[in-house]
Amino acid sequence: MPTNEPSPLHLTTADERAHPPGAERLWGESWYFDFAAADGSLGGYVRIGLYPNRGVAWYWACLVGEDRPLVTVIDHEVPLPRPGSLEIRHDGLWADHTIETPLDHVTLGCEAFAVQVDDPAEVYGDLRGDRVPFGFDLEWETEGAPYPWIGATRYEVPCRVHGEILVGDERIDFDGTGERDHSWGVRDWWSLGWVWTAGALDDGTRFHTARLRVPGLEAFAPGYVQPPGGTPQQIDRCTAEEELGEHGFPLRGRIGCGELDLVVEPVAFSPVHLVDTGAEPERVARFPRALCRFEASDGRRGVGWTEWNQTEAAPA
Repeated sequence: MPTNEPSPLHLTTADERAHPPGAERLWGESWYFDFAAADGSLGGYVRIGLYPNRGVAWYWACLVGEDRPLVTVIDHEVPLPRPGSLEIRHDGLWADHTIETPLDHVTLGCEAFAVQVDDPAEVYGDLRGDRVPFGFDLEWETEGAPYPWIGATRYEVPCRVHGEILVGDERIDFDGTGERDHSWGVRDWWSLGWVWTAGALDDGTRFHTARLRVPGLEAFAPGYVQPPGGTPQQIDRCTAEEELGEHGFPLRGRIGCGELDLVVEPVAFSPVHLVDTGAEPERVARFPRALCRFEASDGRRGVGWTEWNQTEAAPA
């Protein structure tokens, strides 16, 4: 996803912390944490976004899987954390995100009441479902090296993820793959679309790519491929295409990430409905994010997450 500021020349441990905000209404800073089981049967993600010029934080957390209902927390009215902290509290929600060792080890705790729905498209409506206790006690440990984006204040970190997930009466011991990222700058969700994806193949290869969709302009498409046991290598070719189904949810897709040619199979969606209430007229975007399985053209398989920012609402 895009930011409007130049890339830092040298990523440092200080970049893990929050940054001084700009003056723009849509200036924000976010941290993403996603995870996926090796077989693609279970996964989830967390996003905390700070919007100091709007006086709020956004918080998303979810669990998805095969033959499982979507369990989701979406709260766009969370009070900002105190300076120097990423601990938040709101009605039915507590979460903390701790940089234990910069660029190497992060822990995440969450205790919340989530909404459970059988159809993820309910997120685009009134989001009515069963209220269930939900929580994480998870750790993200760097597996390889961070990747700073070109042309943006953002970096991605391939990780190993392990810990415990609680949903209702269910307790899940988790050990799988994942990625986390951190970005800061002006982010206008409603002005352009994008496709972002990150995952791990069964031989240990890690990959990430993001492709902006700006009509009439050459696409900005940063990304990396990290060979097994290696470090991220900048790629110069990213492509993305997909076939859309009901509610704009992609049925399948294809991602080109350098020499990797990947078929994308969405397993389960955890979307978000985004409304820019400060604009006249009000703007709306849909943000389907999916746990995915990937298959490379050479037969390697993998898992991860893909998101599509859709700036025009798809037909109901």
